[in-house]
Amino acid sequence: GVIAIHPKLNRREIQQKFNEKHGIVPKTIKKDIRDIIEISRTDEKASAKKAGAKKKLSPAEKERMIAELTKQMRDASKRLEFEQAAFIRDRISELRKK
Repeated sequence: GVIAIHPKLNRREIQQKFNEKHGIVPKTIKKDIRDIIEISRTDEKASAKKAGAKKKLSPAEKERMIAELTKQMRDASKRLEFEQAAFIRDRISELRKK
């Protein structure tokens, strides 16, 4: 059946009444931060391979890339996107090793 929407009820109250009527107990989705980071790393690696990231960089190109990635990492930290910042940090480490 359809639940009649009362004009003075907000969406949360409507959802709560629906849940009570149907015996639904809401659950919080819990995901380990490592899972989220791993998903983003996998996506980034796939897109990097597609872009031909295996190209050999000159020392000057490498330094420019490190400088740009460092800027992106700081920007991500300022936006409180720590997973992205950590991924960029790891990418910078990889570039320095090569």
